[in-house]
Amino acid sequence: MTDTTHTGDSGPDESRRASVTKRGGGPAATRGKTTIADGVVEKIAGLAARDVDGVHDMGSGLSRTFGAVRDRVPGGSSKSNVTRGVKAEVGEVQTALDLEIVVEYGYAISDVAGNVRENVVNAVERMTGLEVVEVNIAVSDVKLPDDEDDDEGDDDQRRLQ
Repeated sequence: MTDTTHTGDSGPDESRRASVTKRGGGPAATRGKTTIADGVVEKIAGLAARDVDGVHDMGSGLSRTFGAVRDRVPGGSSKSNVTRGVKAEVGEVQTALDLEIVVEYGYAISDVAGNVRENVVNAVERMTGLEVVEVNIAVSDVKLPDDEDDDEGDDDQRRLQ
């Protein structure tokens, strides 16, 4: 570090300047800028939402069907389905999220939605440092006990053969 002391006759403007200047300009954490991609926040939110009891799946029926087909095709998808049903808008210091969930039958939808909202806010704020300004939740379906998981496409295939 280099210390520099100002000396000599200075006018009133000079006296307001710091008399000691240190190289480096402050803590390392404040040097530079960190940007967080929408996809990063979507992954964090998707995992946090899936951890809540009563959440069966994420996304609409159509996106779940396409995701199931894509997962079965070799080389069909390099992207994980963790972001399915999650949309994030990320700013410099804030983020807003839209989630689409499927709730298991028997769970109170308002309780599940509240728990998802709380878990997502906590996870995203803790991991990214962004302020979550809103988490909008759309419940697109209820998983009934006798429903088959992601086999809707298989039924269509059996009928076509």
